[in-house]
Amino acid sequence: MHATTPPSSRFQVLEVALQAVETLRPVVARIRQCDRDLGEQIRRALSSVALNIGEANRSEGGNRLSRFSNAAGSNAEVRAALRVAIAWGYVSGTDVEAGEQLLDRIAAMLHRLGARR
Repeated sequence: MHATTPPSSRFQVLEVALQAVETLRPVVARIRQCDRDLGEQIRRALSSVALNIGEANRSEGGNRLSRFSNAAGSNAEVRAALRVAIAWGYVSGTDVEAGEQLLDRIAAMLHRLGARR
């Protein structure tokens, strides 16, 4: 463990990422019914956020920061994909609001952990 990253912060960001997956799961399923590729891309990106955070927790130095940055990039990808789904009319802004709030929290937490995106 690194003195610069409190263990409680690392654990919390993973828990919020998992909460985002659970919150957005029904939205992703609805998007997937309209556009299989977009739904799958969102599913993969959401999984990537959590998996990169988990990997970063056990990495050191530059690898650790790289994994947090990858998670931040995937987080941004989810946000963009949700906007695309809204633009296509697959879901509404209201449908994704709770998930977007969690994604905002994740982005802020990853920034504090040193993510460079």
